[in-house]
Amino acid sequence: MTTERTEPGVDGRGTVAAVRPRTAGRYEPLGLGEVRIDGGFWADRQRLNRDAIIPHCDEWLERAGWVENFRAAVAGTLPAARKGRLFTDSDVYKYVEALAWETGREPAPSSDARIGELTTLFRSVLEPDGYLNTFYGRDGQPERYSDLAWGHELYCYGHLIQAAVAHARTSGPDDDLVALGVAVADHVCEVFGPDGDQGICGHPEIETALVELYRVTGERRYLDQARVFVDRRGHDTLGDTMYGGASYYQDRRPIRELDAFEGHAVRALYLAAGAVDVAVETGDDALLDAVRRQYDRTLARRTYLHGGMGSHHHGETYGADFELPADRAYAETCAAVASVMLAWRLLLATGDERYGDVIERALFNVVATCPADDGRGFHYVNTLHRRAPSVVPDAENPSLFRTGGMRSPWFTTSCCPTNVARLLASLGGYLATVDDGGVQLHQYAAGTVSAALPDGAAVRLSVTTRYPEDGVVAVRVEAADRPFELSLRVPGWASGATLAARGGAADAVEPGRVTITVAAGDEVVLTLPMAPRVTVADPRVDAVRGCVAIERGPVVYCAESVDQPDVDLDLIAVGPDPVERDGIIELAGTTVPAPDGDDAEPRAVTLRLTPYHQWGNRGVSTMRVWLPAG
Repeated sequence: MTTERTEPGVDGRGTVAAVRPRTAGRYEPLGLGEVRIDGGFWADRQRLNRDAIIPHCDEWLERAGWVENFRAAVAGTLPAARKGRLFTDSDVYKYVEALAWETGREPAPSSDARIGELTTLFRSVLEPDGYLNTFYGRDGQPERYSDLAWGHELYCYGHLIQAAVAHARTSGPDDDLVALGVAVADHVCEVFGPDGDQGICGHPEIETALVELYRVTGERRYLDQARVFVDRRGHDTLGDTMYGGASYYQDRRPIRELDAFEGHAVRALYLAAGAVDVAVETGDDALLDAVRRQYDRTLARRTYLHGGMGSHHHGETYGADFELPADRAYAETCAAVASVMLAWRLLLATGDERYGDVIERALFNVVATCPADDGRGFHYVNTLHRRAPSVVPDAENPSLFRTGGMRSPWFTTSCCPTNVARLLASLGGYLATVDDGGVQLHQYAAGTVSAALPDGAAVRLSVTTRYPEDGVVAVRVEAADRPFELSLRVPGWASGATLAARGGAADAVEPGRVTITVAAGDEVVLTLPMAPRVTVADPRVDAVRGCVAIERGPVVYCAESVDQPDVDLDLIAVGPDPVERDGIIELAGTTVPAPDGDDAEPRAVTLRLTPYHQWGNRGVSTMRVWLPAG
């Protein structure tokens, strides 16, 4: 059962809880009001999100017509006036969720007003029985729930409910958006309950949204309905598809029976996140263990170096074990966002710091890669090898082309920009947790943690770091009602890390989690080794056998043609020893003559490497992460 404290204040079946999103897992997460990022890598990206990404999403949601669809519904001009694909409602909801988290981080009257304006618009489209969609249900449109495999109606509800949950946790319970989320959830329970329509949505998302709403309202039937959806899946009810049959929808076998994630990567990860939520809140250890087993195998065998998932362009799907071609990597940004959300849930449930490593890798190397430096362009896919020069996107229209190598301002399927916006806005909630013993830091960013432990004791920490520019993380206990345990994650790559406490000598610490008892006034300094290192893939990944990649701290590096315009990156072999000079990583190599070329003599070259998250920001280019070893 959830441990969340509830307070009255929402019309509907449930009551809304306090801001902190408590769960029944091993660790208790903190609310955005308890964690503040105020400097460095992630503060820069949160500012970019506030000042550019979120406004850009708003501009394009209006420009492309996704918001106008709701106005057309009110005006009675659908379906003729409808714009975009059938699931565009969900992107408007994700934008509202991003706004909700952002108002919790940086209160802004204009954001509150925009949330209120859109909530009023949504309520104007809401049917008396709680149905809400702009693509289905009117004269001239397909009937409600007539195509559960592709219709995305429940998926759209999920994102609306998650926007409502975000607003409840940042702005309080007495809120029209929360009431709207409750109304939609009640409709879902009425229509798809145990004695109702036995269908499931082709795109999971509703499952985790219902559990989250249960956590903030205490209304048990939302949790029960989420469990119904999880248990219904895997019986081949959605039919076949050109993208791989029932496995595409995660409907081939029940989730408890799978060995690894399969099918559409985002769908699989969202379903797994919902299953973990159900397992934690119902005490279903068997379900939790099943998801954990599958995710661990997927991480070991079906995940790219940068944390991306999905090796098939056809269907945006997982491949077989070790099928990870660098130049055909799909690795959709949304899959990395979903992987962060799943890894976070498993970290909370189990306390296993390996999932903190998973979050770190995906954040620094996919999520941070998606937006352009100006916040007005986005990678949909995240390849590890760009052979042909990238393609300049259309700046005036939503792009159909997701694999051009340069960031597009918008897409006809616009899930990635809004997904990144909501994750960056809520990022403070992924940094730290508490338990009966004390505080755990899982990700490192300059800022503060001000929290109450489960027994009510108050603690306040300040974190000073330039991570990942360097590896020094200093944590000072500014205030504490009593001594407590401070736990720090030591990343799996960080062999040779040290920890010094209270001005004493630094001691070696092993990867995993290091815990020390601290009190007010104490300072602990974790130092992580940041020398560039060479990574070699599992030999079963035949696509990059004989290649090496360079990493520094949590960051994957790449060779980009703009840094070496006279070198063909596909005709080079590199040595084993990266060198860092003045913040620049270089790698010696030798050109490999092409069989049909004029130059038959190899020549020595020095490659300049750049962080992968920066690639594609300087114009048309080619790029490689995995470099043939000479």
